[in-house]
Amino acid sequence: MSGDSEVLRIMEIVLTAEIFNQNPQLDINDLTPICREIFSITTTADIRRPVYVSDGLIKRSLAIADAHQKLSANPFVAYEDFGQRIRVTALEPAAQWFLRQGGKSFIEKNPSLAFFFENMDSTGINYETVRATNPPYEDTKAYLDARVSKLIGEDEKLRSALDLVIILAPEEVEQQMEDLIRTPEQIAIITKIQLAINNREFLRHHRIHEVGKLLFVGPPGTGKTSLALAMSRTMHMPILEVRLSMVTSQYLGETSKNIDRIFELAKKLAPSILFIDEFDFVAKSRVADDHGAMKRAVNSLLKNIDKINLVKNNVLLIGATNHPQLLDEAAWRRFDEVVEFPLPNEDMRKNIIMKVTSSIPCTLDYQQLASQTDGFSGSDLRMMVKEAILSSLMDNRKTIGREDIEKGIHMVKNRDAIRHLNWL
Repeated sequence: MSGDSEVLRIMEIVLTAEIFNQNPQLDINDLTPICREIFSITTTADIRRPVYVSDGLIKRSLAIADAHQKLSANPFVAYEDFGQRIRVTALEPAAQWFLRQGGKSFIEKNPSLAFFFENMDSTGINYETVRATNPPYEDTKAYLDARVSKLIGEDEKLRSALDLVIILAPEEVEQQMEDLIRTPEQIAIITKIQLAINNREFLRHHRIHEVGKLLFVGPPGTGKTSLALAMSRTMHMPILEVRLSMVTSQYLGETSKNIDRIFELAKKLAPSILFIDEFDFVAKSRVADDHGAMKRAVNSLLKNIDKINLVKNNVLLIGATNHPQLLDEAAWRRFDEVVEFPLPNEDMRKNIIMKVTSSIPCTLDYQQLASQTDGFSGSDLRMMVKEAILSSLMDNRKTIGREDIEKGIHMVKNRDAIRHLNWL
């Protein structure tokens, strides 16, 4: 980070503190994540005005030492030796100074600053637009952890459900929608679900309840889990990931109760996404297992699916399976939408490879690669590129060439061949 950038970064924090202190109508979602950290605001209950900025806080959060000295040329900033606090002495001229020094890019990402600068005709800043793009506090792990802790405190039985699910806050999800190559059908489903979420009250009023139970079907590596995770981030809903094989293999006598608790947890954390992977395990259990406890568990799962929906409970249910042919009618009819995840066609393969290599220097014929990788899943293509990168690094290069990609293709095909070997 250059010296000028450090000055603007520090000044952003100092101005934010002053604007936030002077405008009590601003709330936690008017603060950027880094400002929440610096001001020690992790919950809405933590908001105590005035908030302060000090050398120590800046160093801890931004790794910038001696912050006040870097602002010494600014006549509108004062430093208090007691507490090492940095404060603005005159907001209007300090804000104008920040703008002249190139601070607009910071204002466009900071709701508190946008609130103040919106009234300046020369900036073209829209507060509501900036606030809408700021990561909301409700998406944070801190917010989710606080909610989960409160629920466990109120109902100790829910603790057993936590051992059987992976819960992620939207901010923890790495997958982003713009990083995925999706089919038109998948895009249409996401649009439909978003419309349903935005119009829940209208649907509830007209008793249209059976919305938001999706079944993702397709071969391994085609993006079923990635899309479910990306939907969590896009729709600002925590995701609870459940693997049925894990649920039914532990505490067999308690399995039915634990399934009930998982669904109860999803409802209490609403709005949320409940993602059930390996859904074909239901079919295997119904057909192949005579164990009474297992059958009760499967029946409990199906009954819970019947009782949950997006309109009433604000829970989006997503099941995923690599083997849709194993699902019987009882399981199949629980879902109002079946979304196919086919192996990518040539055009999709080209787009996936281009997306994965977008930040990597390379000399590749993308069309030829797309043609050469028929039958590869999205996961295979990413593995191919990873192997190509490692190949170039082993040769002390950071540019991917044809020879590197050939090694990646060979590795993927060799893995597939080994997987289909019959050792008996």
